[in-house]
Amino acid sequence: MLNEDRIILMTHMASYEAHEGKKNVKVGNYFRGDYIGFQVLNSIISATIAFVIVFGMFIFYDFEVFMQDIYKMDLLEFAREVLTAYLVVTGGYVVITYIVYWRRYNKVKKSLKRYYSNLKKLSGIYEK
Repeated sequence: MLNEDRIILMTHMASYEAHEGKKNVKVGNYFRGDYIGFQVLNSIISATIAFVIVFGMFIFYDFEVFMQDIYKMDLLEFAREVLTAYLVVTGGYVVITYIVYWRRYNKVKKSLKRYYSNLKKLSGIYEK
């Protein structure tokens, strides 16, 4: 005889496994600090590459004027300004990344907790 509650529960669980369950299990295998740290490291690398590209475009946009002014400017002050801009951009990007992936990790953990709870409930239904 078919148990409707079991069929509904199995359908929900199969849908979860097929769609977001695969990604969530991969994320759930990490510790929170490891997952967030890895994502922050990726964002630092991405922010550095993006900053270098934008800075290069800024320099090459008016390269002739830059080359004329390079002898007039204080190079240490220019380097300090560039480094400050880099740290501000990268720092902001890291903070945003930390918040986003911290929330995402918590959401995945709640989702997996609900999934494992449903597994226990399904196991209880089979035992009856």
